[in-house]
Amino acid sequence: MRMFERGWLSSNNVLFTGESPALVDSGYVTHAPQTLALVHHALDGRPLARLLNTHLHSDHCGGNAALQAAYGCHTAIPAAEAGKVAAWDEDALSYRATGQQCARFTFDALLRPGQALELGDLSWQVLAAPGHDPHALLLFCPGEGILIAGDALWENGFGVIFPELDGESGFEEARATLDLIATLDARLVIPGHGRMFTDVAGALERAYSRLDYLSAAPSRNAENAVKVLVKFLLLERQRVALADVPGLLASIPVVNSALRQIDIAALAGEGARVERVDGEPVHPTAGASTRRVGGPPAHASNAGTHTTPHDALYTKLATWAIASLIRARAARIDGAFLVDA
Repeated sequence: MRMFERGWLSSNNVLFTGESPALVDSGYVTHAPQTLALVHHALDGRPLARLLNTHLHSDHCGGNAALQAAYGCHTAIPAAEAGKVAAWDEDALSYRATGQQCARFTFDALLRPGQALELGDLSWQVLAAPGHDPHALLLFCPGEGILIAGDALWENGFGVIFPELDGESGFEEARATLDLIATLDARLVIPGHGRMFTDVAGALERAYSRLDYLSAAPSRNAENAVKVLVKFLLLERQRVALADVPGLLASIPVVNSALRQIDIAALAGEGARVERVDGEPVHPTAGASTRRVGGPPAHASNAGTHTTPHDALYTKLATWAIASLIRARAARIDGAFLVDA
């Protein structure tokens, strides 16, 4: 068994190199050539027989189509997502909602909580892991104490609790998933992002603390989601024109949902306190029109440089998000562009 630590645009991949090679999670679509190269090199030219997904967010299944084309691998996905994948409903699958890409793929089998699997000559249990994603799954090997956790548990936290952004329950489910992990005799966790770790108790303690913090004020989860989505755009594109950031945010439905929980006036004040970082302005170009990238204007009235209250709202949100990422050293400004850091 090998783990490819991929960073944050692509999820980690777990490759079982036994008699029937299998890969868990396939990364983001723009990293598909790298995913193929990693698998090909690790298998020394042998075919990949199986592909499994812990959940179907774009950074975990974006390489599915490329792997299927290259190997014709048998693919298993969470059972609750079967209808959406069969119909290729990109709205229900969250790709349009998050402004992300995913090449269309198919499936051959379904993964259900309580199911037993053989991977790498080891016995694994499929367990439900709602919270970050309602249909996410864990893979646990009791014999070796290995947990493939997806985005349910990282060394320092977990993925954005997306259901809460749409007014659905997510915090309670995330806590139940942490409670479940705490009952397992897990001695090694392979997270969806970041390095493998053995201090499972410490990771759980940090995760519970973060969940307490987020659930105490749901706006915190919404604000975190906006920063994560902007960072994801930077990871994908490497640089984005400052003037385009408000329009990009306006084109992402999840951001629109998150705004219902955000006190934009308070955030605008926070962003205004950071007028310059390393000598560069952090705010998007004033008066820029809010437009959907690759599509029509977000509002037909946004012709030319005319702005509306809607534009001003997203400009304030963009200013705050940019300043927050710069303070965290997750981005920097290069002239008129926001650049990944």
